[in-house]
Amino acid sequence: MAELFWLNDVQWAAIEPLLPKLGGKPRVDDRRVLSGILHRFREGLRWRALPEAYGPRTTVFNRFNRWSQRGLWQEIFAALVACADPPRIAMVDSTSVRAHRAAAGGKGGRKARPSAGRGVDGRPRSTPSRMTWGASPPSS
Repeated sequence: MAELFWLNDVQWAAIEPLLPKLGGKPRVDDRRVLSGILHRFREGLRWRALPEAYGPRTTVFNRFNRWSQRGLWQEIFAALVACADPPRIAMVDSTSVRAHRAAAGGKGGRKARPSAGRGVDGRPRSTPSRMTWGASPPSS
């Protein structure tokens, strides 16, 4: 099983003011729930496979939905990016980037292909039509 993901203090300080403050009965800690949501997407888990350390999975799922409906995720990710260290090394490879199959030379799109009827010097290799000579072929 993958190691659990937890927001650090700097990240939490940047995000906490963005989250809605609701009164009523005590809730599961927002930091715990948000860490669970990020862990779920980071690891590609199903909601039911979420470790219990993040709280009840229905609570984590419901909080994710409510924050999505309010449009909070754009603000949360902007806050996380703002408090992150600049990357020292960036690597892009085929496991993290997908391209359209036409970009890889697969089927799709029109492509200019050299004619099979022309050689290197560009002279036609097929037999000329009789219509260009009239009744008899040209003498060589």
